[in-house]
This record gives sequence, C-alpha cells and structure tokens, in this order.
Amino acid sequence: MTTPPLLDGLLVIDMAQFLSGPSAALRLADLGARVIKVERPGTGDICRTLYLSDTEVGGDSTLFHAINRNKEYLALDYRDEADRRALLRLAAQADVVIQNFRPGVADRLGVGPAALRAVNPRLVVGTISGYGEDGPWVGLPGQDLLAQSLSGVTWLGGSADDGPVPVGLSVGDMLAGHVLVEGILAALVRRGITGQGALVETSLLEALVDFQFEVLTTHMNDGGRLPSRAAERGAHAYLAAPYGIYRTADGWLALAMIPLDRLGPLLGLDLSGDPFVERDRLKALIAGRLVTGTTEGWLALLRAQDLWCAPVLGWPQLLASEGFIRLDMVQRVGADALATTAAPVRIDGARPLSARGAAAVDAHGAALRQEFGLDT
Repeated sequence: MTTPPLLDGLLVIDMAQFLSGPSAALRLADLGARVIKVERPGTGDICRTLYLSDTEVGGDSTLFHAINRNKEYLALDYRDEADRRALLRLAAQADVVIQNFRPGVADRLGVGPAALRAVNPRLVVGTISGYGEDGPWVGLPGQDLLAQSLSGVTWLGGSADDGPVPVGLSVGDMLAGHVLVEGILAALVRRGITGQGALVETSLLEALVDFQFEVLTTHMNDGGRLPSRAAERGAHAYLAAPYGIYRTADGWLALAMIPLDRLGPLLGLDLSGDPFVERDRLKALIAGRLVTGTTEGWLALLRAQDLWCAPVLGWPQLLASEGFIRLDMVQRVGADALATTAAPVRIDGARPLSARGAAAVDAHGAALRQEFGLDT
C-alpha cells in the first residue's frame, strides 16, 4: 500500500511571480499539495521571460520551468471584476494562498490578504515582500541583489581587498521561500487545532538577516566590532586559520576547522602563532605548501588523520560523483523531459517526485473554471 503524500488534499493558490513566492508553492507541491498557479492573461508570470541564459523550453525560460513545475495553470485579470470575483471564489475553497506583490498592491486590486480571508476565515495567506510592509524601503524593488546589498551579507564573502561580494545565487529569494513554507506549515498545524486561519509574512531582507543570525549575534554582542575578512584565502570573516580554499598543483582544496598543531606537522610547517591574530600569515604559509602537491594527495594525508577537508568540485564533477548520484536528486519533467532537481527531502525513505512540468498560460483554465464554479 502506497502512503499518500503528506499534503495530499491541500489546495494552494500561487498568485506569486518571479522566484520567492513560486518557489514556496513548489515546495508545497512537492510535498503533495495541489497547486494552482494564477497568472495574468496573455503574458503570464514575468519569470517566463527571465533568462539565466538563452536556454528555453517551449518559449519560456528554464528558470520558469524549474520553479513552476508540478502546478496547474489558470489566467485571471484582477482588474476585471468578473475575474476578481472568480479569484475570491477560488480562495473560498482553498487552504493556502501565496502572494509576493509590492506592499499595498494586492489590497488596491481587491485581492489582498484581508479580502481573501474575509471569504475564507480558515485560509492561510502567505506573503513575501522585499523589505517588510512599512518603513523607508517599502517601495524599493524586491530584487535579490538589491536586498543582499542592503542586508550586509555582501561583506562576509571574499577576501579583505575584494570589496563587497554578492552571493552568486538568488539566495534571498530562495531563503524567503523556505521561511514562508515554515510559517505556512506552522499556521496549518494551528488551524488543525483551532480552525483559525492566519496571515504569514516575511521578506527578502528578513530572510537574509536570519541567514546571518550567527555572525550578526556575535557582532551585536562584541561591542559592535566589525567582521574582518582574511586577506589570504578568505572564506569566513569570523573563523581563524586555516579555514579557506587553497590552490593545489592540480586543483583546489577546502580546509575547515583544523587545529594548527595537528596540521603543521603533516605539512612540515611551523604553524605556531595565534590563529586569529596571525590568520593571514599562517594561511599564506599553508597556501605555499599546498600548491606543491595534488588535491588527491593532500586528501589522502589529511583524511587519514580525520581532519576536515574536501575537494572543490565544479558542476560537472558534482553531477558525475557517486555521492551525488546516490542522492538521486535529478528528475525529468514535462513533455520535453527537462532535467531539473527534485525536492531536497525524503519522507519515510522516499523522495517526492512528479513528472509534471510547467505549462502554458491558462493551460488548465477551462477545467478549473468548471471544477470550482469560477464563472457562476
């Protein structure tokens, strides 16, 4: 007997665009929820034309396909009275609605959290903004690089002379999506007990601040002392030598928290000194030694002593590695058999999988209108 997915029977309305909100809806879909993506007629989600490269599938960007697989598609124009009533009728039958409009926009269109919960008090509405619902930044574009730049996170990567270094991913969007899912699931647990719905709110900035909670807590309780990035092999502003990535004769090697009194004899180096105060000098010594040997040679030496190290892999090496293959995290979706990642969780030993890919704007519109009575 096959166990039903954890969120089987849950109806989620994805009213969001771009990355953060749709990624949250995707997580719920992977856990078994039925997700209906509502887009503007004609053009649909702007993410359809947001390209990471010139690669597309069926006229839409691969980015859109990655984040919007495993959903059904309905087109509604919230400025149209009949479509707005249809959206409210759909919300009245839903369990969760996800939005990521700029603050105030959904309310002006008559489809904000208050309007949705008025027709369904049990509804859980999840919203993601750029910087919260008020304050001087509320009107700024909720874009990942801009949020990273405001959050302080760009001063934690790289080395001392690099200037601010952004994370090379839409990390604020992805983190905000995960945070929203946590809040939505908690609200659903409470609803199961009390019958009461909820409004769950987060923002790119809040997610990025939380991302830094460990080092930011250190800063706020250390007299306001600023983090100091290493001039040599920078990897973490607060961690001492040898923490960092080093070039070898044929590649790169990552060293984590290794006691210098154990590392020094293995490398034939005198690494005496304060690993924080003399971090740059010590890391320069280590770098000069590691470049004389191969990555595999150093791995064999260090791992034999149970010291924390790893090779630095690119995507081709990662995808070909036995460790990655054993995770079974690649799946094929849609008619074009698009290769994409699968859910990063296993339930009772099995990873949730779905072969359903993204679809065209309003691909399921006629069937959904009939099923939910949206045109009555």
